[in-house]
Amino acid sequence: MADIAKMIEEIKGMTVMELSQLVKAIEEEFGVSAAATAVAGPVAAADAPVAEEKSEYEVVLKEIGETKMNVIKAVKDILGLGLKESKELVDAAPKTVKAGISKEEADEIEKKLKEAGATVEVK
Repeated sequence: MADIAKMIEEIKGMTVMELSQLVKAIEEEFGVSAAATAVAGPVAAADAPVAEEKSEYEVVLKEIGETKMNVIKAVKDILGLGLKESKELVDAAPKTVKAGISKEEADEIEKKLKEAGATVEVK
């Protein structure tokens, strides 16, 4: 018989995705359902989709609002663009202002644009 303690140690080192694949393989091989076994709790948790925490965010300028000049100035300050480039970006709304940034930076940009009167979405 296989060394059960060794098998358990091997399972402890597996990722959630690997555990999910193992459960599915056992279900297929033996024609059983993990939900019908005594270990349904841990197995069901392994099958649950893993919610990845985002590490990169995108700030989208949805609407300019009534204070277009303030929004243009805010975009100019945030991105370091010239006045003309900032105006073109604002006029193209809805438009991504900045992408691939941290949550903190996205929140800061969102705050500045909202203070300027714009409608903003962080994705």
